Amino acid sequence: MSDAASAPDSRSLPVHLKPPSSEPSSTVNQQFLRLRLVSDMIALLPVPQLTEVLTIPTNQVVPIPHMPTWVMGVYNWRGEILWMVDLGHLCGLTPWYQQTIRRSTHKAVVLRENDDMIPSNAAKVQMLGLVVNEVEDIEWCDPNAIQTPLSSAVTPELTPFLRGYWWKSNGDMLVFLDGSAIFEAMPKA
Repeated sequence: MSDAASAPDSRSLPVHLKPPSSEPSSTVNQQFLRLRLVSDMIALLPVPQLTEVLTIPTNQVVPIPHMPTWVMGVYNWRGEILWMVDLGHLCGLTPWYQQTIRRSTHKAVVLRENDDMIPSNAAKVQMLGLVVNEVEDIEWCDPNAIQTPLSSAVTPELTPFLRGYWWKSNGDMLVFLDGSAIFEAMPKA
């Protein structure tokens, strides 16, 4: 049985990814999940848009022909078909299959469509699997601290998915991705 199949059947992130109780509760700060796309790029996605963190054996993602190269294929997740996307490749970075580190499993997060994106006649909320190099931790950030990137400093492939960036006090730059834009990029039937 795969790691993903043994994952808890909850709609929240694993306990080890939840913020510590000593974290100050603030109405301004929001939770974002840190995702390493490639060795030198860390991205953030809002925790409320995420459903689960998965570890998937690479041979359980079934390729689908005639799709963009960043669409890896589909995966059977809880008896549902979950489209799997190489998030780094979608954003113009090195595809997972061209990276020097070879793995037998993929790390992925399940992105949930925003409630405001769902048509009133939709049968159910859509989900999308985002394959990343590493799932790190929760980051607390004041959304007002998110800065608009200079178009000259961003690759054209990343631009449609970029909400902004944040310079941490330790000098790290974190990019904020827009989950809605990632859904919009998916090929339409």
